[in-house]
Amino acid sequence: MDKRDKSKKKDIISFLEHLRDNNNKEWMEANREWFLKAKADLLEVVGRILHRMVAFEPGFAGLEPKDCIFRQNRDLRFTPDKRPYKNNMSAYFAQGGKKSQYPGYYLHIEPGGSFLGAGVYSPSPEILKKIRQEIDYSGQELSLLLQNREFNATFGEIKGERLKTPPKGYSSDHPFLHFLKMKHFIVSKSLSNTDIRSPGFAEKTVKNFFRMKPFNDFFAKAMEPTESGEGIL
Repeated sequence: MDKRDKSKKKDIISFLEHLRDNNNKEWMEANREWFLKAKADLLEVVGRILHRMVAFEPGFAGLEPKDCIFRQNRDLRFTPDKRPYKNNMSAYFAQGGKKSQYPGYYLHIEPGGSFLGAGVYSPSPEILKKIRQEIDYSGQELSLLLQNREFNATFGEIKGERLKTPPKGYSSDHPFLHFLKMKHFIVSKSLSNTDIRSPGFAEKTVKNFFRMKPFNDFFAKAMEPTESGEGIL
């Protein structure tokens, strides 16, 4: 077992702090019960969040917490960094679960680096094309949403990688070129360790996700089935 202060509360944050400093299979095996406890705590929080979100995201009905949380093991196939585990725990709330292409809500728990997010990350070329068409038609709607005082104060501007030049088919003087050049469409809110440990964390998370909903709705509209019935899934 880890020899450091055992009186410290053994919650998710504490587990991840120790994992960060002992990211190896030997430590994880020796602390497997702690890991399973942290995972169970995450599943419980995610379950409470899901239960409340169905009120404004009815497409989430039927989702289980296990459908939303990500594995702790890292994919080591294409990286020189061979640490076996992630230093965070996370969940993605979206219609269809964590592998969905639909806009969703993201919970990232990491000591000193936790945050909530919403939007679309790394969309496929087909979906990115649909999103850009929606921005072309309705970019003013997205712009006004981001300029809303409460929304902007809480979540700021869209974050994500941008193209250096206009995407194919769009001119350099397009009024919403700054949106069209984006590869990801994400807004987020930072969280402190104290936020994560707060007794009302799940409820506060749901309130923030509800505030993010209009942002996701804009991108969901772009992905709605066409008249031919073609959808994104």
